[in-house]
Amino acid sequence: MEVPNFKKHIIEKCGLSETEFTQIAPFIKTKKVSKNDFLLQQGEICSHSFFVEQGVLRFYALNEEGKESILQFASENWIVSDRGSVFFQEPSTYYIDAIEDTLTIMLDEDFVNRVVQINPDFRKQNENLLQNHIRHLYKRISLLLGASARIRYLEFVAMYPDMLLRVPQWMIASYLGITPESLSRVRKALAAENFPRK
Repeated sequence: MEVPNFKKHIIEKCGLSETEFTQIAPFIKTKKVSKNDFLLQQGEICSHSFFVEQGVLRFYALNEEGKESILQFASENWIVSDRGSVFFQEPSTYYIDAIEDTLTIMLDEDFVNRVVQINPDFRKQNENLLQNHIRHLYKRISLLLGASARIRYLEFVAMYPDMLLRVPQWMIASYLGITPESLSRVRKALAAENFPRK
């Protein structure tokens, strides 16, 4: 199966050559997930990270009342996983499901080790990507703790420019930690300032 987005990612972001990609291609595992189906449910041990080749996933939690809090969206070229569950082999408290029919690349330690055998620099590049993910996570926490709904929304648009057309507004509100009504007010205020709503 052709995976052009993953090929571009691993060559440009992780420093592999075309020849090295050809060598690892037989070890690439793909998984298709239909809209509304799960890649991970609460109580399961997460054994992979998922690179999104095509489609959209969401990573979220449910509280005791069943209220959903979305931590991350993942569209093309994003990676999503419960890294704590993967690393510690503990049951996850999160869910990953598909907002659209989605094709993913399944990444695990065995795959990483095979790539490292071909290109030893890959592990360092992979660690750099992980540190970048952690940096984004800290920024998101800071926004949730101290930023206004307007600033949260503007940061969302900057990070996920394609999500405005691909996910329902209530999911965006959940990600921002505000009500759909608050999101509507923010969008109306920005529209009055000629900010593109899409």
